[in-house]
Amino acid sequence: MKAMIAGTCLLLLGGCANTGQTPWAALSSNASCGQLSSEQQLSLNLADDMVKDGKLHASLANLQSLPDNLADVRLRKARVYRLLGRSEAEPLYRGLLGSCLAAEAEHGLGQLAAAKADYGQAQAHLQRAARLAPTDEKIRNDLGVVYLNQLRIEDARFEFLTAMELKQSDQLAALNLVTLLLYQDDWNRAGELVSRLGLSPEQFSEAQRRAEQLKVPAKVPAPAAVTAMLK
Repeated sequence: MKAMIAGTCLLLLGGCANTGQTPWAALSSNASCGQLSSEQQLSLNLADDMVKDGKLHASLANLQSLPDNLADVRLRKARVYRLLGRSEAEPLYRGLLGSCLAAEAEHGLGQLAAAKADYGQAQAHLQRAARLAPTDEKIRNDLGVVYLNQLRIEDARFEFLTAMELKQSDQLAALNLVTLLLYQDDWNRAGELVSRLGLSPEQFSEAQRRAEQLKVPAKVPAPAAVTAMLK
């Protein structure tokens, strides 16, 4: 996974300093979880498609045309800012804590922490996200990634298997499980999993590279050692 960069929080609302609220508290107080209009939903879908195509700046421009008080809009902005490595992501995620999108907010904060190799914070956020949305395979996969980087092998295996069973068509957790098996030098089971799920030679090589990174002792884990997480 490409390393993500997260910086310090920025004040997004000019009046926050005078109210005594943190920036994310002020954002949360105004977030709306109401139903979107068909036109707004279409715009959000377009922004999502642009992210999939790698057009992050264009996606953000489309989101900026929508009402900023909508929780769905703020969540998508946070994701784009995170992928762009901009510090606006963190306060936007924090502004959604306690809202209808709390699980997604905790997930995003966990991804930001994992990108900085702060696996303690990442674990705390992702565990809360998993409690809020226990059947979200993306959250379970990313929690497994954090456990793997902490070398909590059995905990990581549990999360990867859970993610795989929740969504069998998603190869992300399978790729991470292959990484775990290669880390344990269990080449037979890794090969069986690759064959059964139809993973490509390139994916296997990537899993092998990540497994080797995990074996290298380091005083501070490098973000490059993070295995595949949801983008």
